[in-house]
Amino acid sequence: MNTIISKIDINDIDKNEIKKQSKLLAEGKTVIFPTETVYGLGANALDEDAVKKIYEAKGRPSDNPLIVHIYNKEEVYNLAKNINEKAEIIMDKFWPGPITVILNKKDIVPYRTSGGLETVAVRMPSHLIAREIIKEAGVPIAAPSANISGRPSPTKADHVYEEMKGRVSGIVLGGDCNFGLESTVLDVTTETPMILRPGSITKEELEDIIGTVLIDPSLEKKEDNKKAKAPGMKYTHYSPDADVYIVYGNREDTIKKINSLVVENNEKGLKTGVMCLEQNKDSYNGTVVSLGNTLEEVGSNLFDALRQMDKMNIDIVYSEEFSTSGVGQAIMNRLLKSAGYKIIKA
Repeated sequence: MNTIISKIDINDIDKNEIKKQSKLLAEGKTVIFPTETVYGLGANALDEDAVKKIYEAKGRPSDNPLIVHIYNKEEVYNLAKNINEKAEIIMDKFWPGPITVILNKKDIVPYRTSGGLETVAVRMPSHLIAREIIKEAGVPIAAPSANISGRPSPTKADHVYEEMKGRVSGIVLGGDCNFGLESTVLDVTTETPMILRPGSITKEELEDIIGTVLIDPSLEKKEDNKKAKAPGMKYTHYSPDADVYIVYGNREDTIKKINSLVVENNEKGLKTGVMCLEQNKDSYNGTVVSLGNTLEEVGSNLFDALRQMDKMNIDIVYSEEFSTSGVGQAIMNRLLKSAGYKIIKA
């Protein structure tokens, strides 16, 4: 497939390139574009044939529901019904931004988009390029992460160019994504809202404005979801080619344990990578990739670090454990999925 590539500077948006890519979407084709969370693989959410092309581009059929991206809040009323007060509060407070709400869908939304469910996941991105593309296309855009299924989500332009060129009709290269983790997904169809996927908008922030928010119990478990209600709830996800393990314990014990594992791997001829906080990077042996100083930086850098490991032909990756406070919950969710819940106690 011939892929039309557009390089767009978010600080000087080329409207002609926007129109070129939006036209592809309006014609039922697939286009990859940046959002503030990760790059999305978009198609007309109301066109079943177009949505089918998303799954084909990602490499396998999927029953995962897709997130529908809209330009302004008024569009949500065309897609969903019985929208309650808490949903309205969330949308007014956090849209545009990195939060997806699960609502009861209207018939206009195809089951292929909703993953066969009676609900629809909707979000209004804040990224200026994404917003211009959706506005110009004139249709809501279904857009999961723009990667081969199961791989780490793409947060940089070169990620999508290398992996997806030739698989889609268009790619917009628009620099790095700000947050680096997919949006928080909040189910507001139940009496007490429930987080189905943690993200940069945290449980604490949500509870500050709507009261009690639950966490889906499956997020704490290893088992796969037979019928996922939100993207990212399947067991194997965000995985590089290397085997990933999370090592937990206090700082001193974690460093000692990982370094001993590196020695064992070296004796077996295996190349080892380590992901850690910047302050700890000089303490480790092996190929060390710093994820930054803060949890926000870890979230932004995590997927890129996993992809770096593949480029360096790493066989086994060990990651430090991170705090689950705030955005740390989302980080550990992605890490556990990436590792297939393989944990080593220091």
